[in-house]
Amino acid sequence: MSDRFITFGEIMLRLKSPGFERLLQSAMLEATFGGGEANVAVSLANYGCDVSFVTILPNNDITMACLHQLRAFGVDVKNIITRDGRIGVYYLESGAVQRPSKVIYDREGSCMAKARPGDIDWDAVFSGATWLHITGITPAISEGAAELAIESVKKAREKGMHVSCDLNYRKNLWKWGKSAQEVMPELVKYVDTIIANEEDFQKTLGLKADSAGAVEKGEIDVEQYRAISKLAMERYPNVSRVAITLRESKSASHNDWSACLYNGKEFFLSRKYSITDIVDRVGGGDSFSGGLIYGLTHYDDKTALEFAVAASCLKHTIGGDFNRMTVQEVESLMKGSGSGRVQR
Repeated sequence: MSDRFITFGEIMLRLKSPGFERLLQSAMLEATFGGGEANVAVSLANYGCDVSFVTILPNNDITMACLHQLRAFGVDVKNIITRDGRIGVYYLESGAVQRPSKVIYDREGSCMAKARPGDIDWDAVFSGATWLHITGITPAISEGAAELAIESVKKAREKGMHVSCDLNYRKNLWKWGKSAQEVMPELVKYVDTIIANEEDFQKTLGLKADSAGAVEKGEIDVEQYRAISKLAMERYPNVSRVAITLRESKSASHNDWSACLYNGKEFFLSRKYSITDIVDRVGGGDSFSGGLIYGLTHYDDKTALEFAVAASCLKHTIGGDFNRMTVQEVESLMKGSGSGRVQR
């Protein structure tokens, strides 16, 4: 049986200032769509995978435009629920050089924020599915969304599906009463593959690497992440793999990008890419998740890691939340074709 992937979370209307302008510097905003789990679905669809995105959206023309765009990428949207309400929105100002990018969320009271356990028929959604991907963003939206997210991973586990979770800590979202450390450990009990960046373990699970303070300085101590990967697997014996993205931020325009993966036996460190003149880093982590999920179902663990890092490197060259690269283009970068020369 071929793999069938499900991603579950909130997709938002993305309103971005043109180019590298400040928000409302000019009287226009670029309107697209984006959200962690939807971004992963698009990546998988671009790689030729059978993938369905699950969310709850308002029944209006904005949703119709969103569904049209997802369908255009080949994402199955038949499990998306529509009802009265509003779509979540986020505003983006792209940083440059020493000015960081800025995100402003406007998603309180969205259809997903008002979601509750029982709103989604998981038996129907998971019929024939083999993999569920979720992130720590959904539980941060509201208490109901958190309960629904935990319901989803429990049901996926019951059905023998592989569950991956990008811990994805968002400090500006955890406002509804409980902290990430009070919610995420329960969700992670049902996860097979953890994906995280340098600070996510500490902020969501209370697991701390000695070098955590180096994150703001853009420094990486790989040995600390080997140790924290082992600690996570000891704390959560259901976890079979831990992947950590390693971003060394020289400026908003220049990042070094790599990752590591531990599978309980071997620890792999990827090639490092120096990404200069970044076009759009939003969605970079999601493109890593999409690449890793594809890689783990098509290659060995080491190659899967390299595929994920290369895919994410390429995403930094693309505007918008979605990664628009093919398997062949990612594999070409993996094999060393990173000069940017015209391909004729």
